[in-house]
Amino acid sequence: MTSSYSARSRAIEPFHVMALLSRANELQALGRDVIHLEIGEPDFTTAAPIVAAGQAALAAGHTRYTAARGLPRLREAIARFYEQRYQASIDPERVLITPGGSGALLLASSLLVDPGKHWLLADPGYPCNRHFLRLIEGAAQLVPVGPEVRYQLNADLVERHWDRDCVGALVASPANPTGTVLSRDELAELSGALKARGGHLVVDEIYHGLTYGCDAASVLEVDDDAFVLNSFSKYFGMTGWRLGWLVAPADAVPELEKLAQNLYISAPSMAQHAALACFEPATLEILEARRAEFARRRDFLLPALRELGFNIAVVPEGAFYLYADISSFGGDAFAFCRHMLETQFVAITPGLDFGRHQAGHHVRFAYTQDLPRLEQAVERIARGLQSWQG
Repeated sequence: MTSSYSARSRAIEPFHVMALLSRANELQALGRDVIHLEIGEPDFTTAAPIVAAGQAALAAGHTRYTAARGLPRLREAIARFYEQRYQASIDPERVLITPGGSGALLLASSLLVDPGKHWLLADPGYPCNRHFLRLIEGAAQLVPVGPEVRYQLNADLVERHWDRDCVGALVASPANPTGTVLSRDELAELSGALKARGGHLVVDEIYHGLTYGCDAASVLEVDDDAFVLNSFSKYFGMTGWRLGWLVAPADAVPELEKLAQNLYISAPSMAQHAALACFEPATLEILEARRAEFARRRDFLLPALRELGFNIAVVPEGAFYLYADISSFGGDAFAFCRHMLETQFVAITPGLDFGRHQAGHHVRFAYTQDLPRLEQAVERIARGLQSWQG
């Protein structure tokens, strides 16, 4: 009986897209050619130099626990990366290696949020952020945002929504599902607004490296006290290796290390050794070529969907998503996604997975397929619109 399980478990919502993914897999098993634009995972396999480093680590017997904070060599490599890419000087002692970006979020939320307290989060936003807060008996105060603020929190919204139980804000740049990026000045203004209220700024920089026509600023360029979540999954293409990191103020590290020891002991050792290859010039050359390919995909899919009648009000500058308003077609987003899957075998994500604000008439497209497949998807979606009766 589910009523005998914890209230926190029952309060955490499932991903609506998983029902669609399950159906997509059923259709594939029946021989249908499904185009997957629903899951936020790069279609590229892990770059060969990273795989080779992982294989070498296994052959060398690097299969035991590491220290809770992670391999010193990897923490040093990440610190050098911040110096080279952002001109931000970060002591490697402030870097903690985590099991994916989710591990970094778990550490930060466990450290900063007491039961009954909350962070401000943009709505729409990545659903696991609010679910992690519920897991630790905190909460997310969802702030409705739209194209007028590029789907991002800003200093004015912090001032308007701050209350006595608020302890900080979590923002993402580039953001999921919208792909929008916060500028250096916007990050500085957010930092100032939160510091004035005694709050913490936590920034999800998991899609850093995947920007088009601009470079995303790190919050550490303007606020040395901010907490940064990052991951090897997106730009570095290591989704299945489950590896991320957290950069924290120096005085927070002992508490975070204690939490890490108890929550997961250490991140996967083989993945950590493999990740050392991420920062090599040959690997970065591969990753930059992949970024250019994502840019080409965005530059095809964005105008193609707009021409079909999707309202994409803000050009995404990063990640690999397009967040589209389907109001002009009528009906609700989940039914729309179901229709496209059942009739055209194109899988996309309903906005319900990303919050509550106007979620029922938004969908997210992930351009994680090559250009020929995206062209096929657009042709199928065009046909699906002709038969859609919202």
